[in-house]
Amino acid sequence: MTRTVYYTATSVDGFIADENNSLDWLFQVDGEGRDQFTAFFARVGAFAMGATTYEWVLEHERLLERPEKWSGYYGGVPCCVFTHRDLPRVPGVDIRFVRGAVGPVHAAMVEAAAGRNVWLVGGGELVGAFADVGLLDGIVLGVAPVTLGAGAPVLPRRLLSADLRLVDVERVGQFAYLTYEVTSP
Repeated sequence: MTRTVYYTATSVDGFIADENNSLDWLFQVDGEGRDQFTAFFARVGAFAMGATTYEWVLEHERLLERPEKWSGYYGGVPCCVFTHRDLPRVPGVDIRFVRGAVGPVHAAMVEAAAGRNVWLVGGGELVGAFADVGLLDGIVLGVAPVTLGAGAPVLPRRLLSADLRLVDVERVGQFAYLTYEVTSP
């Protein structure tokens, strides 16, 4: 059964990007957790991200100059980028620029995933839109030993303990991985 999961890294104080929408802070932490992502991504059949995340990945990884890097990271897994503006396309990659309600896009992603999981990359506001309509099944947080003080919140929605059930805790290097099942709304 396809599950829709928000898998992300966060600072101890709950930010997924700094005040400049950068993830550079994350790459300064011991990378032992990369195997966690590889195992997670092996079960992903489609994924989605917001425009800010997409632009950061494009710039940080210089994907327009080196598009083969995208395939090295994500293979041929289709990606939906939610945006309200025109963005450059990484050549030779299955990227679908989408807008509007998340429900119809989610249905197409589940179909494309063909029984595998849907990964919500971020940002938090996009993931919140999925949560708002009951399309978020799980959250995996890799908590890094960093505080940022400000930035993009991990999930700018109110989910109470009745909405989340802790199903796993794992320490990998300097990261604490917290896995939650979303029980409602």
